[in-house]
Amino acid sequence: MSLVINKAENLMKMVTQMKQIGRDLFLRGMVNSHSGNMSVKLDNDIYITRTRSMLGRLKRDDIVKVTLLDELPKKTLRKASSETPVHIRIYKETDAKAVIHAHPPYAVLLSFFKVQHQIAPIDSEGKLFLKEIPIVHEEDDKEKRAQKISEVLKDCQIVIVRGHGSFAIGESLEEAYMYTTTLESSCFFIYHLEILKKEVGHEILY
Repeated sequence: MSLVINKAENLMKMVTQMKQIGRDLFLRGMVNSHSGNMSVKLDNDIYITRTRSMLGRLKRDDIVKVTLLDELPKKTLRKASSETPVHIRIYKETDAKAVIHAHPPYAVLLSFFKVQHQIAPIDSEGKLFLKEIPIVHEEDDKEKRAQKISEVLKDCQIVIVRGHGSFAIGESLEEAYMYTTTLESSCFFIYHLEILKKEVGHEILY
């Protein structure tokens, strides 16, 4: 009985945190009204947001249970986020316990202009937590896309899909959220520093 109670309590805590993080993502402008998704791994299951759900106003019915052991029923695939295959592949290939897929504006913007396949933060927090952020190309094939993203996340905590958004992993949703917001802050600094360098007319020390 205690195991059942503990599992129920863990689920309640998870749902509460998903609602909080979802609201924060929306208020920070990391997702629009119906974009983005996130998931948490509990044992051999993941709990992922429903397709086209509003992360800023999540309800319990917006969180879908998906097993990692068996092939997914078509009904579940239709209901769960369209990014579910990517989340599943990440959990199978890494030690992640939580995944956040967001659309941070400055990170997406810079991904178009970086010829090299990475963004190097210039701010101290970005350097401390992220070092270099890989950029991968978007893939039409969902399997190739999931494979490429999960492969990169074996060696880092966050990756940018060019022109699309970021995938962050962590021991918890809070940690994945930290990497997501740190990425966006770093990209904000890079973008505005380039503008300031042109306006000021001389090199800025950093």
